[in-house]
Amino acid sequence: MTVDPFALLLLKLRKQAGRTQEQQADAINAASGRITVTRREISRYEKSENIPTNHTLEHIAVACGVPFEELQREAKAARARRREARRRHDEEDLDAMKRRTVLEGAIIGVSAAAEPWQRLAAVLQRGSRVDEASVAALIDRAADLHLQELSLSPRHLQYKVEAHLDAITAVLPQAGQHERALTIAAGETAALAGWVAWDLGEHTKADAYYKVTENCAAAAGHPPLRALALTYASYGGHAPLDKLRYLHQAAQDVRGRGNAAAAAWVHGRYAEEAAQLGDDAQALQALERAQFAYDFADHTSEQAWVRFVTPYRMDSLALSVYGQLRRAELITTADDALTRLGDGLPDGGVVVLGDLAIALLRGGDVEQGGHVARKFAAAAQAKPTTMGRDRAHAIAGSLPSDQRELAHHLRQLAS
Repeated sequence: MTVDPFALLLLKLRKQAGRTQEQQADAINAASGRITVTRREISRYEKSENIPTNHTLEHIAVACGVPFEELQREAKAARARRREARRRHDEEDLDAMKRRTVLEGAIIGVSAAAEPWQRLAAVLQRGSRVDEASVAALIDRAADLHLQELSLSPRHLQYKVEAHLDAITAVLPQAGQHERALTIAAGETAALAGWVAWDLGEHTKADAYYKVTENCAAAAGHPPLRALALTYASYGGHAPLDKLRYLHQAAQDVRGRGNAAAAAWVHGRYAEEAAQLGDDAQALQALERAQFAYDFADHTSEQAWVRFVTPYRMDSLALSVYGQLRRAELITTADDALTRLGDGLPDGGVVVLGDLAIALLRGGDVEQGGHVARKFAAAAQAKPTTMGRDRAHAIAGSLPSDQRELAHHLRQLAS
């Protein structure tokens, strides 16, 4: 990665001050009066992996003795350069995908549909030739997008997901013997598109994507795909009992061998929603089922989308359940989760820190909850994720009144 001039400026300011990265983080935290950055964030700033928010720039300016306006101006220019580079990269990705997958006359009449889910729905009504290597590339790309959810902004991810959905849709009429596999991949991609749309507040679009995912599941005769749509939909603004009904059906769809990781996620989500309703027995029973299922999970042989069901995601579900029920198991689970995270921040780590902070605050441990909330804020700023925004909102709403500044910072991250 080419180092941006703004990153070089931050590196120069630190070296002029004669500080290590850890000392620079300490100086910035001293200027803010709280823990806002770590040595890892300083490293990311200096490698062009992230750009500080204006809130953090104010403290960097104080720590380094330079005008805030100068840093703000340079950071704004860096953000503009990053947007332009990302736009060019996305266009190159899309052009490469089109070169591999666009077939002459592949779709007649489908192009009239306005939205990706409408085009996919139209293709599902048609009959069906594409080489095996192209099919494999499309399927692998669909799986990879589920992992990119952990590291891309919602809008950037939406652009990639909808472009890929169009690529699969273009190939489906010529799929031949690969039609079922591509239909499943299309459904997995549509489900992710629905999740991102919901996260961006586009709820009608999200429902349309989930519906077409269910259509793909029916067309392919693949119930776990419906489970994916239903479990994603359970995060939405539905009535609590409707969410439990979705998750009950999803659990039926992932019964049997080869679905252990998917079953772990579905049962974990059921446990979360039951805990939200205060049903201790149902919540704990479902969580036990989730943890038991995960012991048998084999990500190499199950559906591609289960790759995001990591040990960190399981920690997150357990923390959420124990925190809502105010169970004694929260303390041990929190310690285990922090140990698993270690000093680094793996994919999914932001979500775990968020759920840990929420669980501790709701469980009454305000001091430890506030400490973890600060770690979450630093991590979410360094590594923005789709799911992190929701956690930031929830943590801000759970903080006590004497931590207004942290709550305000979290709301800024969420927005």
